[in-house]
Amino acid sequence: MSSTEFPGFPKDLFRFLEDLSENNNREWFNNNKDRYKESVVAPVSAFISAMGERLYKISGSFIADPQANGGSMFRIYRDTRFSKNKRPYKENVGCQFRHAAGKTAHAPGFYVHLQPGNIFIGAGVWIPPNPVLDKIRTAIIEHPERWAKVVNNKNLIKTFGQIEGEQLKRPPRGYDANHSFVEDLKRKSFFLKHLVSPSLALKPEFINETEQTFIDAIPLMEFVTSAIGLPF
Repeated sequence: MSSTEFPGFPKDLFRFLEDLSENNNREWFNNNKDRYKESVVAPVSAFISAMGERLYKISGSFIADPQANGGSMFRIYRDTRFSKNKRPYKENVGCQFRHAAGKTAHAPGFYVHLQPGNIFIGAGVWIPPNPVLDKIRTAIIEHPERWAKVVNNKNLIKTFGQIEGEQLKRPPRGYDANHSFVEDLKRKSFFLKHLVSPSLALKPEFINETEQTFIDAIPLMEFVTSAIGLPF
């Protein structure tokens, strides 16, 4: 298998997540840790490795790190300290190919979400710190023609529909409530989401779909990284 090929995810990755959702406790997980490593960690790491070369052709600023810990794959352990939901494990698998300058999940990045019945490929920036968010909003105000090209991009619309992101009820303080892009100025996140058929995730074509989806997200990713002062 070449470095850019991927056979698709095994069916047991999704069966494992289904079983985990029914047995979300430490005893069950510890008894099934070898299965987790074989059916989840190994194929996801292989997918990240295979995406590395393809991602580099899109942009050399984003990282594909196949390490099981601290790499592009999110930890399966939930942080339950401040949550009413005390289930210790996530019931999905997430991969973020984040910008090399980013240290957390709030950095600009490309994303793949794997969950039984809910598989999607995305890109953007999720709940960035206020100083970063202000830079993106300022860029929209100062370069409305560039932002218009992003939101009206035909490939972006065809693949994702529109830019998403939780919004404030009112425009942020200091921003024009009558601005032509006021709905975007109210966003706390800027991301794109492309739903994928669960059956496709099991096939070699999934990595091609991922690559093309990342390419279609370039207009937003270029705008966001530039607004923050980072190279695309």
